Amino acid sequence: MAYFTKSEARAAAERNRGLRKSAGMTSGRILRESVIAATVTDTFDVFLSHSIADAEIVLGIKQLLEESGLKVYVDWVEDAHLDRRAVSKETAAVLRQRMRQSKSLIYLSSDNSSSSKWMPWELGYFDGFKPDGVAIMPVLENSTDTFIGQEYLGLYPIVQRNVYSNGTPDVFVEERGVRWSTLKQFGHGQPLWGKYS
Repeated sequence: MAYFTKSEARAAAERNRGLRKSAGMTSGRILRESVIAATVTDTFDVFLSHSIADAEIVLGIKQLLEESGLKVYVDWVEDAHLDRRAVSKETAAVLRQRMRQSKSLIYLSSDNSSSSKWMPWELGYFDGFKPDGVAIMPVLENSTDTFIGQEYLGLYPIVQRNVYSNGTPDVFVEERGVRWSTLKQFGHGQPLWGKYS
């Protein structure tokens, strides 16, 4: 088993940036221009819950998830008018709507996530209406580091890389020792849970 790393996320962000380097775009601009503005009828595979302090890592993880065939919602991309620093009823209403438009929520656990005011709220809201649709994605320094997140994160399955018994690699959502699904199935809201014997 292996986790995603900060350097891997930064490399994916750089890959994305390299495609647009001639235009001189910043990470934020690349994200904003990489999608068409979301409407209330759009659907997303993944609502990516994250700390705004991880903008570059978010860009890379968004890229990696999209390379896996998932449509990813990042609030400051699709709804650039939102101010994450200011808690308001309007912001909360938009985020609730976007979560209802999403098939799953991936909580991007980083060094900065424990100081986020929005992430626990997003996690709790999504878990309340779609309890089997939440997964935690640790982004660590090294892929084999031990993940120790906030205590309540242990309630949810973890996104990690592993290999099938035939040696084929894939990304999985795993509830340790209980069940697993591929990230792609989970993200599409249709996990086919395999059980451990």
